[in-house]
Amino acid sequence: MTLEPVLPPGLRELIDARGPADLVVGIPSCNNAGTIGEVVRAVQAGLAERFPGVSAVIVNADGGSTDGTPEAARAALPEACPPLLAQYPVHPVHRVVPPYHGVPGKGSALGTVFAAAGALGARACAVVEADLRSLRPEWMERLLAPVLEGFDFVAPLYLRHKFDGTINTSIVYPLTRALYGWRIRQPIGGDFGCSGRFVRHCLGQPVWEADLARFGIDAWVTTTAVTGGFRVCQSFLGAKVHDAKAPDLALAGMLHQVVGSVFELMESHEDAWQGVRGSAAVPLFGVEPPVGLDPVRVDAARMVRAYRRGVRELEGIWSLVLGLEAMEELRRIGVWDPSRFLFPEELWVRVVYDFAVAFHRGVMDRQHLLEALTPLYLGWVASFVGETRHAGAAAVAAMEERMCLQFEAQKPELSGLWSRRSP
Repeated sequence: MTLEPVLPPGLRELIDARGPADLVVGIPSCNNAGTIGEVVRAVQAGLAERFPGVSAVIVNADGGSTDGTPEAARAALPEACPPLLAQYPVHPVHRVVPPYHGVPGKGSALGTVFAAAGALGARACAVVEADLRSLRPEWMERLLAPVLEGFDFVAPLYLRHKFDGTINTSIVYPLTRALYGWRIRQPIGGDFGCSGRFVRHCLGQPVWEADLARFGIDAWVTTTAVTGGFRVCQSFLGAKVHDAKAPDLALAGMLHQVVGSVFELMESHEDAWQGVRGSAAVPLFGVEPPVGLDPVRVDAARMVRAYRRGVRELEGIWSLVLGLEAMEELRRIGVWDPSRFLFPEELWVRVVYDFAVAFHRGVMDRQHLLEALTPLYLGWVASFVGETRHAGAAAVAAMEERMCLQFEAQKPELSGLWSRRSP
């Protein structure tokens, strides 16, 4: 039985009293008092400037903030146009295993926003994160205008430093591109726009009580859009700057949650990707804004050491996942000097695909499997940093495209391994 998100107590009465709205902007939050005021004001300014005369509602779905976040959201707007405030439940698992980014229980927050958008009869809905320090009023036009022109899903396109977001550029983007055949650069962007039709479709899906809703809702939303027959596009938003994150949100947890979610989605959407070959561009709105990017410092030598430690300590586990030829290559590059460390693209793609197949077959506990992938990922990033440290944007883009094409070239082998019965 599908359990659709329901409106929290009190929100239904507020919606009924207010009446329908054409546009809804949802802001999931949890302890974001320091940033949500500016986010709400930027959203309101964007709606007023770009959509004058169009009825719009801002919905703040808060996960039990203790720092006054809802009060800060309410104070950011005049009494004549207050945001709709809703509390959603944050379960113990959300606190014990926090998401790699964003608010605890973001799936529940998104469900609340979608339920509100459905009840308001919204034609278009946008979702933005509460800890943004780079949101500008023009984001509203870039996320909502394409929907009003007929698109169902608007993915964000951010400007990022070449060493920022490497989980996306080295795994999530090329993998989802090869799987589903669409070149959406930020499949886990967090900020997006969508149609009322897409909202209604999502509300009827059996995801809201699943782990994907807790830790992989961003990947789920994008995958649902590209596999459900919806019209998708991208829109330039510029640089994305977040509030500072807690130090315990480490790389390992981020990698496990993101990649685990993508692998899990591969299982539930197998019929949608098995026959796909190649990829196509999606329509792009806006122009790339001229903004500067803060430098990102990367300790490549430390990453190489972590990779070498993996070669020594995880060879037995890796051998359960990877073939003899791949294992031999991994040993060989592990003895190279860090200054000339090189992880071949073809080998990296083979590693990602083999781990996806092992995840599907249940070769071992899935958490242990993803933990074993971490030093391999660090080795790949160290190699990428070494190759591109002095490279310009065009050269980096060419390298990333070359790797994406390698993902596409090896896709038939993935399909065969995925369908083959375990030995």
